[in-house]
Amino acid sequence: MRDLVIAGARLLDPASGLDTVGDLLVCEGRIEDLGSGQGRPEGAALVEGAGLCLLPGLVDLRADIGEPGHEHRETIASAAAAAAAGGITTLCALPDTDPPLDDPALVQFVLRRGEATGSLTLLPYGAATKRCEGRELAEYGLLKEAGAIAFTDGRRAIAGARTMRLALSYARAFGSFVVQHPEEPSLAAGGAATEGELATRLGLPGIPLAAEAMMVARDIALARITGGHVHFAHVSTGAALALIRAAKAEGLAVTCDTAPPYFDLNETAIGDWRTYAKLSPPLRPEADRQAVVAALADGTIDAIASDHQPRDADDKRLPFAQAEAGGAGLATLLGVTLAQVHGGQLGLLAALDLLTARPARLLGLPAGRLAKGAPADLVLLDLERGWQVKDGQLPGKAQNTPFDGRALEGRVLGTWKAGRRVFG
Repeated sequence: MRDLVIAGARLLDPASGLDTVGDLLVCEGRIEDLGSGQGRPEGAALVEGAGLCLLPGLVDLRADIGEPGHEHRETIASAAAAAAAGGITTLCALPDTDPPLDDPALVQFVLRRGEATGSLTLLPYGAATKRCEGRELAEYGLLKEAGAIAFTDGRRAIAGARTMRLALSYARAFGSFVVQHPEEPSLAAGGAATEGELATRLGLPGIPLAAEAMMVARDIALARITGGHVHFAHVSTGAALALIRAAKAEGLAVTCDTAPPYFDLNETAIGDWRTYAKLSPPLRPEADRQAVVAALADGTIDAIASDHQPRDADDKRLPFAQAEAGGAGLATLLGVTLAQVHGGQLGLLAALDLLTARPARLLGLPAGRLAKGAPADLVLLDLERGWQVKDGQLPGKAQNTPFDGRALEGRVLGTWKAGRRVFG
């Protein structure tokens, strides 16, 4: 592999606060040097970065990938292509596949398929319960030994309090944590939109906002009892965020993430039964969207994840209540997050921190940094270049984006994995 120099770029490293113009040198897949004044080795490949931003590859905490079992929606290879186009170089895959990742051999299968892409570190979650059914715990020790990054039942909440208590205790024993889909299942059953005036006007069965806060409150109590670490996925309501903020102030092992739809869109995006905007959890009222934005700014939220959930056309071309929930998010993760920067709600380094260093730190990974000796997982970004999200023109198989038609600023021009260019 040739040495690589990316010259004259704006170097952005949220982990250290670095924001300077200079060169970055890559040797043998790692960052050899960065900043100003270092030499450019003879024979090195040269990429001009003047006027562009160079940042660490994004670390995506959560994506649903169709493989195994639903390859018609997305494969690991197609997801890797979409991730590279979006600047994502590390991605955590949910285990509620078909079959679920409750067997060490399946975890290893996903790891191998990720390695085969050459463009993505793919880290599978292990199933928290066997078959992700919420009844009997999976074999955490064996799954972690096989490479599981943490434990979750994916889009299914762990409904039983006793089961969740055991999951937190066992995960703690193995130095890991449990990711919870925070939605009380009996309240959410059959719902299609957030309960309220809009759902009533559209004739849609509602899911009360309290369904999220109730599950968060219960699991915070269980984290207090067990000393275990619970991570709440795609938090979307102000009430749940207030509980998480208080738990953190108490010193409990509680973390959370959100996804771009919950700070960029509100429930009006479902419009006249627009199924591309049917998500799980559903889009919320404007007050809750604003609460998510505030929680990003004050540090309550630990990461922004793509929450990628591929669906094919047949899943969405149904009456709203019958259509499948989920939205494609890999290619739009960075662009929609940068809208918060362009709008003045977040500083640039703070926004990038939520996509790189903070999720990497949560997972204990040597990723998400521009630092000497770190893996050369890199993204070259034109911060001001505009583009429009268009259904049918996204990389990867999944086109079911809730952001269809959205104008964004910030375009990925190049992505490198371990010093090798994989996009652009």
